[in-house]
Amino acid sequence: MSLNRRQFLGRSFSALALLSEARLSGLSNAMSVTGLKDAFKDRFFIGTAIPTHVLRNNDHKKLDLIAREFSSITAENAMKWSEIRPRLNQWYWTEADTLVKFGVENRMLIVGHALIWHNQVPAAIFLDKKRKPVSRKTLLTRMEKHISTLLERYKGQIAVWDVVNEAVQDDRWRESQWFKCIGEDYFEQAFRFARTADPNAHLIYNDYGMDNPGKQKAVIQAVKDCKKHGVIIDGVGMQSHVHLDGPSLQRIENAILAFSGAGLRVHITELDVDVLPEVNSYGDASIATNVRYLNKLDPYTEGLPQEVEAKLTRRYEDLFSLYIKHREKIERVTLWGTSDDDSWKNNWPVKGRTNYPLLFDRSLQPKSAYHAISRL
Repeated sequence: MSLNRRQFLGRSFSALALLSEARLSGLSNAMSVTGLKDAFKDRFFIGTAIPTHVLRNNDHKKLDLIAREFSSITAENAMKWSEIRPRLNQWYWTEADTLVKFGVENRMLIVGHALIWHNQVPAAIFLDKKRKPVSRKTLLTRMEKHISTLLERYKGQIAVWDVVNEAVQDDRWRESQWFKCIGEDYFEQAFRFARTADPNAHLIYNDYGMDNPGKQKAVIQAVKDCKKHGVIIDGVGMQSHVHLDGPSLQRIENAILAFSGAGLRVHITELDVDVLPEVNSYGDASIATNVRYLNKLDPYTEGLPQEVEAKLTRRYEDLFSLYIKHREKIERVTLWGTSDDDSWKNNWPVKGRTNYPLLFDRSLQPKSAYHAISRL
């Protein structure tokens, strides 16, 4: 383990430190002695996002697979406002608690996702009783309440938090409801509230299109501005919803170097590889994008052709070779889902397609890409 990783773990609290020590000493959960988590245990945490329905239905087959293969988990939706707090004074903890319990029992790094985002937030959060926009002070109070409630509930269990998600659009602030009501310092305030609620948590900013140099510059400047005001951001999440042929490895590497050079730990947070015809730019992962279904955009309904499978395998192999090259800078690589049937890419940016972006197929069997990266 590199010096930087030791320093990182030294700042982290017991749940993360305990997991790392177990990992480094070769210990593993009783459920498994093999898997991706063992293949990468000396390089970085390897994670997956768990859909809400898997938690709600206690899907043993998928949960057993996750416990065997991964050292980190993220709630795909269970900790977002619309799921955990659909109304201002109503909290629903069942799925989030289930995820945390599962992660603790299996000695995993648990990532909280996502505290402040412009999507999946009930409109009432931004409105008063007369359905008028609330004041800056009121929204800051609501923000602080939300952040402190989650972090205090899971203190000592969730080690990493996506505090702010997708605040930058291209090279400037996204004009979200948070931005319009509070101003650009909502970014700083969110991290300040999180740091106060759990001083030992590892706090990151998460966004898509992070290979864009303009976005990198804007994010790094925002982090520097926070630091000037005494608010420390520990890392940055590169979502990494990529295609077979883009973005280039050079652009991805440049981003890793830029963020690491700014003193940030790099997290690959939402990795998947789209194999279907491209209908949006490589850097776009806005859930608002919605393209009309056409048969020509969904060519592999009966299965993935061998030549496309080979391209997928090479793409994953190239990506993980790059991650391993920069393992001293990268804290975690998280796949956005476990098996192809659960991937959001089946319904975005075109609803109803059959996509193959992950490492396990619809029968929960490892694909050739899985074996390729394991050999690395």
